[in-house]
Amino acid sequence: MKSYALTWTDPDGTPHASAVAYDKPSADRRKTALETAGCTDIELVPVKPGELPEPRG
Repeated sequence: MKSYALTWTDPDGTPHASAVAYDKPSADRRKTALETAGCTDIELVPVKPGELPEPRG
């Protein structure tokens, strides 16, 4: 199974990265929730087990 994390910028300009990895359908749902909350620069990042991205910034 391929895993994904997300990076995004919240509405006040703070960069964030997922603290967990998601399967593709769950990552897509999380991305939609972030978009609804007004976040920008949302990116799905493929990750390996035990790996998570750093916030962009």
